[in-house]
Amino acid sequence: MSFASEFKAFALKGNVVDLAVGVIIGAAFGKIVDSIVNDLVMPVVGAIFGGLDFKDYFVALKEIPPGVPHALDAVKKAGVPVFAYGSFLTIVLNFLILAFIIFLMVKQFNRMKRAEPAPAPAAPPEQVVLLREIRDALRR
Repeated sequence: MSFASEFKAFALKGNVVDLAVGVIIGAAFGKIVDSIVNDLVMPVVGAIFGGLDFKDYFVALKEIPPGVPHALDAVKKAGVPVFAYGSFLTIVLNFLILAFIIFLMVKQFNRMKRAEPAPAPAAPPEQVVLLREIRDALRR
């Protein structure tokens, strides 16, 4: 079997194609969740915590030079090291929302699966049948 035909057989297997489709859909879905978090959820959370953009929450690890606005991008451009916990919290929230949505999708998928009927119990071996007959005969 040639290298090309081996690769073709591998690439056209159902599992590989399904995985590729899942990765592509997952990447697109990740962008949707990013938009939900950044454009809908975080502005509300930021408003609750004082009207600032939540991703601009940080702690400067050195003194901010005079004249530099107190915004994450400006402070970083000024070369001040920062502990950007707001960005981290945004990413954690993004992950939690994505994980919750995937959980709901998997739960629905499992619900939609048809329950397979339980297989009929296998007939007991002949020895067991004979032993049961002997037992029943002795009980009489």
